[in-house]
Amino acid sequence: MTDRPLLLLDVDGPLNPYRDPLAGLRGYTSHRMRPEVWLSFQRPGSRRVRRGLRVRLHPGHGARLTALPYELAWATTWMHQANSLVSPHIGLPDDLPVIEWPELFARDPDGLYWKTRPLLDWAAGRPFAWVDDMIGPKDVAYARAHHDAPALLLRIHPRRGLRPADFTTLSRWALRLRTDGDA
Repeated sequence: MTDRPLLLLDVDGPLNPYRDPLAGLRGYTSHRMRPEVWLSFQRPGSRRVRRGLRVRLHPGHGARLTALPYELAWATTWMHQANSLVSPHIGLPDDLPVIEWPELFARDPDGLYWKTRPLLDWAAGRPFAWVDDMIGPKDVAYARAHHDAPALLLRIHPRRGLRPADFTTLSRWALRLRTDGDA
């Protein structure tokens, strides 16, 4: 364990701006993949399965993410497949830690995003930044009330993906965390 905060990464939305038909024009490359979670919602042998899921990834994101002062981990339904399917295309290590969700897409009794409670448990009191396209105000309030360490929940629009301003926000938050911790 390091003294650096965690950076918890979702794939769809932040890294794969799946709602942007023009992502390729912004430097993204298109790939066809068959993540298990996606396959579980498809009809076996269908044309969609044969073609695979279109995933748009920016080859420069890995270098930008590893340059940030964080310990990276996956917080995605892709789980361990993020290491084997996504990491090689963006230049991330293929052995990042992975949050293994107890139940995918579980309905939360308080209306939280289904990842929020397990993610806070996994962070185990460590400072973290979480980038995801489904974070809402209830999740931010819950993290503030139930996580003793600093936490940045950064909602990324699924049409935009991670943008330069998001990297700046992540960098500044980590710097502020380090500066406040030294005081």
